[in-house]
Amino acid sequence: MGKNKRYILSIDQGTSSTKAIVFDGSSNLICKSTVALDAFYLRDGFVEQDPEGIFDNVLQAVEDCLDKFAGLGFDKADLACVGISNQRETFVIWDQSGKALHHAVSWQCKRSIEICDRLKKNKTLPDKIKGKTGLIIDPYFSGTKLIWLNENIEKVKKAIEGGDAYFGTVDTWLLYRLTEGRSYYTDYTNASRTLFFNLHSLKWDKELLEAFGLEKLHLPDPKPSSFSFGETNFKGLLDFPLPITSMIGDSHAAAFGEGCFSPGTAKATLGTGCSILMNIGSAFKASEHGMVTTICWSTRERVDFALEGIVVSCGATLEWIKNELGLFSESHETEKIAQSVSDNGGVYLVPAFSGLGAPHWQMGRKAAISGLTFSSTKNHIVRAALESIPYQIKDIIQSMERDAGVGLNEIMVDGGVSSNKFVLDFLSTILDKPVKTLVILDISALGAALLAGLEFGIFKDLESLKGLTQAKEVINPQYFQDQMNSWYQGWKEVIKNQKQF
Repeated sequence: MGKNKRYILSIDQGTSSTKAIVFDGSSNLICKSTVALDAFYLRDGFVEQDPEGIFDNVLQAVEDCLDKFAGLGFDKADLACVGISNQRETFVIWDQSGKALHHAVSWQCKRSIEICDRLKKNKTLPDKIKGKTGLIIDPYFSGTKLIWLNENIEKVKKAIEGGDAYFGTVDTWLLYRLTEGRSYYTDYTNASRTLFFNLHSLKWDKELLEAFGLEKLHLPDPKPSSFSFGETNFKGLLDFPLPITSMIGDSHAAAFGEGCFSPGTAKATLGTGCSILMNIGSAFKASEHGMVTTICWSTRERVDFALEGIVVSCGATLEWIKNELGLFSESHETEKIAQSVSDNGGVYLVPAFSGLGAPHWQMGRKAAISGLTFSSTKNHIVRAALESIPYQIKDIIQSMERDAGVGLNEIMVDGGVSSNKFVLDFLSTILDKPVKTLVILDISALGAALLAGLEFGIFKDLESLKGLTQAKEVINPQYFQDQMNSWYQGWKEVIKNQKQF
């Protein structure tokens, strides 16, 4: 075995690809491999993935990454441990032999809308679910789609009734396969996205499982994100077993990788949509302002909770303006376009292309551009589109602060839109807080690696990690606060007064 066992293999299994990355003990990226993954977009909003395809995709990414690692002159025996981050609500059902009973059902899948409507009609169940799990009844989360399988797929129903059905989010499925069935665990973050995990006891909730007709289902043992989950040689890709010492949902991994270690620290991933997680400390707090409560991250020593808000359209708004209105050719052009005018000229764009998410939850709302006059230009429209991102984040952060009783200290941003300086300057001013971007783009993979290194002993404690989450840039407020308050007030008036079609 190698003498310098301070390298961590991190697997970031996402919806459209798997990344395998090796980090060293100073969080430097040594090598990386990315392998694309397909999804099946079927009728009526059904979205599925091949469970075997997911597993094979991971093995391909790991094999290529290990080859690159060796090609750089490193000894594979110097690898210490493995960390896994994963797409969160996507799940697999399999039988005792380890064979999947159905395709993996994606977090994007909308098959359970009618089931959600049915559950919401129960006078006590919605409040009970929210009080126990921190979540709302929505197709986004695993539980209602699992109910759909149980009611509509005979093979699944028979296995569940016979006590021969095993449930797992993607982390659990990968762990089960990588350890050849020896390990059957999940972590608290992934468990917290199912609709039947009790955030108070950190255990599966028997009452909710019975209410869903799933009491005979086999469920993985929930553990902290940083934990010794088992070991694997990746189906012979290594000639020695490597311990798997972290598993965590990708958005939570990003929060950890960005250093959200204390209450009031938050992260926003500015991608197609936007996921905002704010650390609220060691106690469960239910949201009264449109957020969901979840586990932020956990180690053997502590469990931190978070509030989460979802912006439905972030980068997707810019893509629509580029593709359908043709106001620019490349997204990076929008920064200069927005800066070419002194303000939005009274123009506001409400990006409710797929409804308006947290904290408004107006999912039937349609997108609209408000305030157009003959003096409006395409530059005002582009600027209004960019401004809609910080406005929505501000809405969510204000709600989080009211729910948590904790003020925002700083916010870390990642994702493609975080390269837009206009958006970050605007965000810093509207929040009146520093906005930080990080050196590394693969922040979910880094978070999983840091948690794996903690369990293995590469890192001593959380304090030793603070110097590893390096800020690439710190953006401070750029505009006059009175001016910004006036612009934001205009946004709130448009949200409040605009007719919902």
